[in-house]
Amino acid sequence: MRIVQLANFYGPHSGGLRTAVHHLGAGYAAHGHEVVLVVPGPRDADDMMPSGVRRIALPGVTIPHSGGYRVVDPWRARALLHRLRPDRIEVSDRLTLRGLGRWATAHGVPSVMISHERLDRLLHQFLMPGSAARWLADQANRQTAACYDTVVCTTRFARAEFDRVAARNVVQVPLGVDLDTFSPCRRDARLRATLAPDATVMLVHCGRLSPEKHVERSLHALAELHRSGKSVRLVVAGDGPRRAALQRHAAGLPVTFLGFVSRRTDVAALLATADVVLAPGPHETFGLAALEALASGTPVVVSHSSALPEIVLPNCGAAVVDDARAFADAICGLLDVRESSRRAAARARAEEFPWSAAVTGMLHALGAPVDSPVDSGTR
Repeated sequence: MRIVQLANFYGPHSGGLRTAVHHLGAGYAAHGHEVVLVVPGPRDADDMMPSGVRRIALPGVTIPHSGGYRVVDPWRARALLHRLRPDRIEVSDRLTLRGLGRWATAHGVPSVMISHERLDRLLHQFLMPGSAARWLADQANRQTAACYDTVVCTTRFARAEFDRVAARNVVQVPLGVDLDTFSPCRRDARLRATLAPDATVMLVHCGRLSPEKHVERSLHALAELHRSGKSVRLVVAGDGPRRAALQRHAAGLPVTFLGFVSRRTDVAALLATADVVLAPGPHETFGLAALEALASGTPVVVSHSSALPEIVLPNCGAAVVDDARAFADAICGLLDVRESSRRAAARARAEEFPWSAAVTGMLHALGAPVDSPVDSGTR
């Protein structure tokens, strides 16, 4: 079966979405399906990835102030679909490529849309009051659900806005984590000595430095700990449009900005070496970086208003109100737990989310055969 995945907001520095489509595509290929991934790029490109997925880049327009994200013209995407003649399409974009669901219906192709964000939350943060944001999101979500055969949400939090409009074609499929790459065995004393030689506690914030991620809350939590006399350093891994402002904001604090870390093994070593990872984004619909931290044996402090309390349970982290003092107190509480216990609990929780389960769930959502995988490498 030929499965075509389509995604905008995909680029060299993109995080969770890129990771998800790569692992899902590799899993589909391992189950014997032909997989084509269509993404935006600076120019036309066509290559075969090591996973066996064919990746086609279509020229995309750069979105201003987005840190380099591009979007593909839907007309180009439809023209390519005509040539590819897919058996199934999977769209990881609820807005700019929404019309592809109608294309699929017109051509008798079953379609799935994966919802990677909460539209009502994003509208509220960037554009309008909460009631207006919910109303506009509801209108858009009704139309989106009507465009596709199936809408996939990764958590209860993510599907809540579709449940609010009584969409009947929504299924819940959690994402997964690479349990080999992200492992407690990546803990590195030399890396710790390099990044935090002056501190007894090393915190890590890993993710895109953009407004919706609320990275400043990690800085404020650090400031609270620093003022109370704690020997602590925060390491920030990631890049994005807020980086310069965050660096100015962090002046005088024990913070190290690494920028974008390209090698996944380096990210894994960083997460395993941390004492606590911070994930303060209040709009996260799953939180792959937090799950990767758990797989690395590191507990996580998360925003209670996101989906992350569904992933990060009390024995392997803490979900707190969106307040710097609450984050600081939660960090101290986790550090009071015996290290071996908190690290074992974190790893055990992550092991409940293998990519193999996500792939199987998505193949069911796509209505695609689920045969025994050849060797997906995604566990």
